[in-house]
Amino acid sequence: MATALTPTTFWVLTALAGGRRHGYDILTEVAEASEGAVELKVPTLYAALERMERDGLVARDGDDVINGRARRYFRLTDDGRTRLTAEVESLEKSAAVARLRMAAPVRATPKLAFSGMLQGAPA
Repeated sequence: MATALTPTTFWVLTALAGGRRHGYDILTEVAEASEGAVELKVPTLYAALERMERDGLVARDGDDVINGRARRYFRLTDDGRTRLTAEVESLEKSAAVARLRMAAPVRATPKLAFSGMLQGAPA
């Protein structure tokens, strides 16, 4: 089983699952989709994108100059989509287990006869 994605990787892949994006679009999409839980800085984003590109999860998808500003576009690869799908399935499975546990009646924890000894109380 693959290791869990970092929050940065998860949210960048999630942003790219919606289609080709340039850096600023990825930054805003991640902040919005995560409801502000993840707000990436530009250097962090591009370092993550370079790592994800090396790992085959994203690919560069062209450059444009709009209003004098260069934009580098990225897209999700098939491997990236597969990895994101696996992560979502794992998170959903974990959440389902947690929901079941929270819905179950709370069991009382038995007290140990020697618990006082552990706290330094006289025996």
